[in-house]
Amino acid sequence: MNERFTKIKSDSTTFWQSRTKNQKGAMIGAAVAIIALAAAITYFSTRTTMVQLFPEMSQAEVGSITEVLTSQGVKYEVTNGGTTILVPENQVQDLQVSLASQGYPDSGEIDTSFFTSNAGFGMTDNEFNVIKKAAIETDLTNLLRKFDGVKDAKTIITLPDEGVFLKDAQGESTAAIVLTTSPGHKFTDDQIKGLFNLVAMSIPNLTKENIQISNQYGDYYDLESAENGGSGINTVEGQMGVKKTIERDLQRQVQQMLGTLIGQDKVVVNVSADIDFKKENREENLVKPVDEENMSGIEISAQRITETYSGGTAAAGSPEAENATDNFVDYKEGTTGDGDYERVEETINNDVNRIRREIQESPYKIRDLGIQVMVEPPGTAEEFDPSIRTDIEQILSTIVRTSIDQDSAGDLTDEEIANRIVVSVQQFQGNNGENAEPESFIPWWVWVIGGILLVAIALLVLYVLRARKRKQEEEELDILEQQQQLIDVEDISEEKETEATVRRKQLEKMAKEKPDDFAKLLRSWIAEE
Repeated sequence: MNERFTKIKSDSTTFWQSRTKNQKGAMIGAAVAIIALAAAITYFSTRTTMVQLFPEMSQAEVGSITEVLTSQGVKYEVTNGGTTILVPENQVQDLQVSLASQGYPDSGEIDTSFFTSNAGFGMTDNEFNVIKKAAIETDLTNLLRKFDGVKDAKTIITLPDEGVFLKDAQGESTAAIVLTTSPGHKFTDDQIKGLFNLVAMSIPNLTKENIQISNQYGDYYDLESAENGGSGINTVEGQMGVKKTIERDLQRQVQQMLGTLIGQDKVVVNVSADIDFKKENREENLVKPVDEENMSGIEISAQRITETYSGGTAAAGSPEAENATDNFVDYKEGTTGDGDYERVEETINNDVNRIRREIQESPYKIRDLGIQVMVEPPGTAEEFDPSIRTDIEQILSTIVRTSIDQDSAGDLTDEEIANRIVVSVQQFQGNNGENAEPESFIPWWVWVIGGILLVAIALLVLYVLRARKRKQEEEELDILEQQQQLIDVEDISEEKETEATVRRKQLEKMAKEKPDDFAKLLRSWIAEE
């Protein structure tokens, strides 16, 4: 037995020593890989995967459920600050059914299922309204939790009191919601609009203006900003964006126009605008005549009465004078004579234009505008053509007059328009050839860094070449050693000194020291033979 063990050990040692370094490394690496693979397979095949049993709950409810799991001998883990329970994946469904039959999880919240199990004849209207409000809040909270990024929600709503009579005005509902969002989560504009629409459609008589939604950090979600792509005009960012857009468009328009006239690099334009963001909604009921020139309306009905009379001799007698209090009208005494009587009466009903207007002003309008233009002349400022400057001022005057809102600024005079325009003619120092940037050159520190990099690269290449050469020499030496080990050299006894060996050594010495004499000796031996 010992001889066999010794033979196996000897064969193994001989086999291992006969291998090269690369072969030894490959065998060691293969052994390590096989051991690591076996360990990984064993770990993953015997590992228990833990999954979440229920969504996040209160710590009190987690404590109650863990007591039940302990009594059943189920392995579990409590994480996330004591609000989440993890159980083995292969037991999660059975545990959910088992705990549900025992009334877990019991959040203590009231939802619509309360009415099916607790409704009774003894419930008062106040109790019913309280339970109804709590049920709506619970259902709405559960809906909000379905949104991506919402971990929890708290909802408080107010419902208007219903009037006794039908003619009583119906009040409006309100809703305040605080969302607990995932760390770093940011809602998109569509998600914010979806939140407001969901809340508005879930509660009766609730408008989107009466909904306020914020997160746990106090950040308020603005519906108008979401509908306008995140830049509502009521926000400071939105108003500044509108102002910059107007100034940029006007500046680009003037730059393009004057650049075509003078040259793009000869004109610099700056535009400053004052924007009025006040909104106004008004209703106008106007009454105007149809014919404004004569201030008359259109006839819708007319009545004309004409009476004429021709009489003979007047009656005799003298009537009494009228009472003095009746405008002192006296009747003169008459004797004889003829008389005519004519009476014309005309009644016309005219109607006028009745105009009703509901006006919603634009969200913004340009209240004031200023344009500054700098022009570089071809020579000196005195050589600049005055007519070109006049044309530029006329162009800018037209732009200012048509851009400013007339209702805000009124009718502007030419002097007021001229005060809003500045045209400066002078040389641009930035375009002067004398101040042109000097020719680019490579600074000294670039050369230093480049030299250091070249030296480092050369040293690296030299090191790699030496390492490769050293490795090759080691491999050759290993091969030579292996070959020497495989060759069994027999011992050669030392050569015995004889007359022939002594003579041979003398001839070799003569051949090395005196080659000419050695050659003569050889020729003489050949001649004798």
